[in-house]
Amino acid sequence: MTITLKTALADYPWTKPLKSGAASVPGVTLQFEDVKPVNRAFAPMAREQKFDVSEMAIVTYLLARVYNKPIVLLPCVMMGRFQHNTMVYSKERGKITPKDMLSKRLAVRSWTQTTGVWIRGIFQNDYGIDLNKASWTVQEGAHLTEYKDPPELKRISMEHDLMKMLLAGEVDAVIYGADLPDDPRLATVIEHPKEDAMKWYAKYKCVPINHMVCVTEKLAKENPAAVKAVYDTLKKLKDANPAKPGDPDTAPFGFDAVRPGVELAAQYAYEQRIIPRKFSFDEIFEGARKILG
Repeated sequence: MTITLKTALADYPWTKPLKSGAASVPGVTLQFEDVKPVNRAFAPMAREQKFDVSEMAIVTYLLARVYNKPIVLLPCVMMGRFQHNTMVYSKERGKITPKDMLSKRLAVRSWTQTTGVWIRGIFQNDYGIDLNKASWTVQEGAHLTEYKDPPELKRISMEHDLMKMLLAGEVDAVIYGADLPDDPRLATVIEHPKEDAMKWYAKYKCVPINHMVCVTEKLAKENPAAVKAVYDTLKKLKDANPAKPGDPDTAPFGFDAVRPGVELAAQYAYEQRIIPRKFSFDEIFEGARKILG
């Protein structure tokens, strides 16, 4: 008997064959929902478990864990990237370096945005700059409504354009995620982001994780075989699309492979007071361990 699972995953080399029908999950029909960009699936999945299988930002999952949402994280990364280039400023208004940050007006779409958590953690742990102490402007809240932003943050509406604010001098630097502008007027606060990212990778042995995969606790309990089949199929397809020799793997699969990135994300989220305590790796993957072994 085949089970149909509502699924929200973006397009990657290891998901496209499932979407096109070139590959399938034994005993499972993945009903792909048209959610673009995929981050629009995170809030409904975290709040109401709208999908059976869903991509989810690692920080969104950690917040869901805080508020006991019935979802289970699987050890598969859909998307990761280095974050050293994500804090930018306007060159027309003078150079900004990491040591200048605490005196500047900073902005990010959401305080709990995973990219923001990563770059703030990098500044704090590798440059000695605690950006929790800086002046921040944000546009929207977390994917979990129970979470409340620190009261000192300035909130503006999504109608505001952070790029226009940056170029007009209303803010001094902005964190961007996947929407990082390619604009010659901008420069990165970390002057040599590629070189510094490679040094960071050598130190921490991971690529910062953005998106992973989760399933509902209901599915995990009622049909663990289906969850295992989904994971095994994704892993098989990912193994068929490895990173280039010598390049870091930006989408690792498996408990050992994701451990450094997951543990570091939990540490950074805790240091920034987004989660009240640092969850252990075993806590985070307790549900997945029962299914995957």
